[in-house]
Amino acid sequence: MIDRPIALDAMGGDHAPSATVDGACRAVRDGINVVLVGDEKVLRRRIPKGVDIEIIHASEVVGMDEAPSSAVRSKKDASVRVAARAVAEGRASAVVSFGNTGALMAASLMELGRIDGVERPAVIATLPRSDDGQVVILDLGANVDCKPSHLAQFGVMGSVFAQNVLGLSQPRVGILSNGEEEGKGNEQVRAAIPVLAKMPIQFVGPVEPADALRGGCEVVVCDGFVGNVMLKSMEASIEIAGKVLREEILRRPGAKLGAKLLTGAFQRYRTRTSAGAVGGAFLLGVKGTVLVGHGRADEWAVNAAIHRAYVAVQQDLTGDIGNAISVALAAVEPTDT
Repeated sequence: MIDRPIALDAMGGDHAPSATVDGACRAVRDGINVVLVGDEKVLRRRIPKGVDIEIIHASEVVGMDEAPSSAVRSKKDASVRVAARAVAEGRASAVVSFGNTGALMAASLMELGRIDGVERPAVIATLPRSDDGQVVILDLGANVDCKPSHLAQFGVMGSVFAQNVLGLSQPRVGILSNGEEEGKGNEQVRAAIPVLAKMPIQFVGPVEPADALRGGCEVVVCDGFVGNVMLKSMEASIEIAGKVLREEILRRPGAKLGAKLLTGAFQRYRTRTSAGAVGGAFLLGVKGTVLVGHGRADEWAVNAAIHRAYVAVQQDLTGDIGNAISVALAAVEPTDT
């Protein structure tokens, strides 16, 4: 068990503080040390009897509709910033938040800073593949516009993440494009390919979304605009597929009987495609473990996110990324970036 607790921004999220406190209590019962960050009076009355959980008081909250950077700068006692500060000061081992993603990134940069050599942090998550595996994708929204050097560093960080979190010894890394043929892709993709090829990773070149989701690689890099659109498109497609399936089952009486026989399969489908089962996405490239969860997270998603952050701390994901970036910087001349 790690000595320092996971700092949870208990005021962030659509269902905070009820979902965050309940999820944190579940994690505590599982043996994970958690500290809640937020309004102490509000949080204290949510904690059930018999659960021993620390609270760090924070008098301010960054709303979902606020401009992230300016709000974090002006609200020095905002829960998300206080949580990140706890990690920077060594009082916590990781920060987890389900609030404003931009605010969490700004707070992390202000309080923790970037890993030496990392130009841009990136949001990373895993998506289910059709071959029953998983594919890691980054960036998912932290950087709308990227230079080739940014994408190359994403490849290194994504490779380390796949090794640590997914247990893969040699993850294949591809760059998202509209085709694998030479000359395909926009100017950004074409410029990034030779830089990625020099990285100490198993780079397989450009990959299309369908190929990546069928098992063509384990890590996909792209800029935050493309990655965020792809993620939201997948979430919408999964939701629509489930809705259409339910409508078709209810359309015919005989299909309802068959649906009952497939209850287990439907439950496994929801588990594989649910954001709540994963818990959240990591912000890689800062000096600390940072995990951002979906704003609609319930207590189960909060619990899953805390567990995921706990494992990342145990495996020293941040330290391994720092070491890998140092090696990668030595492999590329400044003129290549």
